[in-house]
Amino acid sequence: MASAGKNGVALNLHSGEIVQIRSKEEILATLDDKGRLNGLPFMPEMLKHCGKQVRVYKSAHKTCDTVDKTGSRQVPNTVHLEGLRCGGEAHGACQAGCMLFWNEAWLRRVPVKSESVSPANGVNGKHGKCSEETLWSNTTRATNSNDQVSQDFLAETYVCQTTEIPKFSKPLRWWDIRQYVKDVTSGNVTVRQVIEAIAFRLFQLVLRVGGYRALTSAYDWFQRTRGGTPYPFREGKVASKTPLETLNLQPGEMVQVKSYEEILETVNKVGKNRGMRFDAELVKYCGKPFKVLGRVERIIDEKTGTMRRLQNDCIVLENVICAGQLTALRTFCPTATQAYWREIWLRRISDVPQVSAQHCLTAVPNGQ
Repeated sequence: MASAGKNGVALNLHSGEIVQIRSKEEILATLDDKGRLNGLPFMPEMLKHCGKQVRVYKSAHKTCDTVDKTGSRQVPNTVHLEGLRCGGEAHGACQAGCMLFWNEAWLRRVPVKSESVSPANGVNGKHGKCSEETLWSNTTRATNSNDQVSQDFLAETYVCQTTEIPKFSKPLRWWDIRQYVKDVTSGNVTVRQVIEAIAFRLFQLVLRVGGYRALTSAYDWFQRTRGGTPYPFREGKVASKTPLETLNLQPGEMVQVKSYEEILETVNKVGKNRGMRFDAELVKYCGKPFKVLGRVERIIDEKTGTMRRLQNDCIVLENVICAGQLTALRTFCPTATQAYWREIWLRRISDVPQVSAQHCLTAVPNGQ
């Protein structure tokens, strides 16, 4: 899984390493006439980071298939860099805030040695045909005039790294043990996290045998004793239309995520509130304080590339991400997707007198 592709450079970067992003000219020299390297687009939003020194967040050797929903996908010689998310400037002001994929050919380790890799190393003759104008021209694609577009979608059709995941990745089966070895050796996760994930999967298998209520109660008791989270796969309690609460939250406000039991009272049997699922990965954030990062009103639909206008409230919180720790088909996905929240799942800190302002500022976890 770690070998270099015919058009790529393998640095085998680990989480925490410092790298320097190559210059614009060096990176353009690695791209084909569509602005891609091995199918991975280098997007205009990435240009402003050229020349910067940045820490590797995690190896992006795998990712979730958010296009066809097939599970995990293998991505060779690629990393995510700390704090570098797409701002959507070249993609209709999309607010998804996706982590950017960086092929290792676009990076160099720090400190830079005098014999550093040349810009064209590992790149065959079909590349070096890209300009900055090419990057911009490939952010959209032609739309069939006969296509029926819902009022929830805006007319322009976009191309970005997320919409192209199936083209720069390969299928990765959950039982391929090499991915978990890579998770540990790259520094993405610890051996303890792997053991905990295996134990959780075994517990889920035991639940299929019987005794669901007794076993989940025992699980919750054990988790309380160690400061963990309750069993995260439970049915919601709303039988009809799910409720709405309007807080009009704004960036910078402090909120507390409601308890898991409170949230279950707002979602239906499949865990959704007006179409938004309360994911099992979010249970660990229940009861904790966070700062509002922003409101999301428009995102690119990964499947169609069309800009989707969100009709209901959608909040993102600072350092609150999906860590891929509980869901089998995306175990330890490093993409760090920002979690979406309904306002009814949150309350302002000012409405929670027992939580002091000082606690709010110091208790925010790093989301990892």
